[in-house]
Amino acid sequence: MADQFQNEIQISTDKNKLDVDFIHQYLSNKSYWAKGRGKNIVIKSIENSLCFGVYSTKKQIGFARVVTDYAVFVWIMDVFIIDECKGNGYGKKLMNAIMSNKQLKIPQRWGLATKDAHGLYEKFGFELLKNPQYMMELTREENADNG
Repeated sequence: MADQFQNEIQISTDKNKLDVDFIHQYLSNKSYWAKGRGKNIVIKSIENSLCFGVYSTKKQIGFARVVTDYAVFVWIMDVFIIDECKGNGYGKKLMNAIMSNKQLKIPQRWGLATKDAHGLYEKFGFELLKNPQYMMELTREENADNG
């Protein structure tokens, strides 16, 4: 349960501090990648991920989660800072916290998907796929249990 203080914000991996309603509201209603995602799916995804909450004076203002086996791969997902707090470098601080997390020191293969934040992630060494023809995906509609 690591906390990292950076200027006026706190970044924590303590899941007990997460405001699940806030996270669900943002993902389901404001994000382009998780529109309509059910609260049960958000809860299950949090339970099975390494999560990073971003807080300003104890109020949550951002979130990210990492799916990993802690040995080979890391996938960064559901990254956001609320609109009214954007432009203050909080996304960069959140990424610094993720990239420097001691639990994530071993894996060498990292990935993420973004439509509009390439500039942020490039600062941390991410780049377009060198061999996209090697990548495959299966996308399923969210199941009926997404409540």
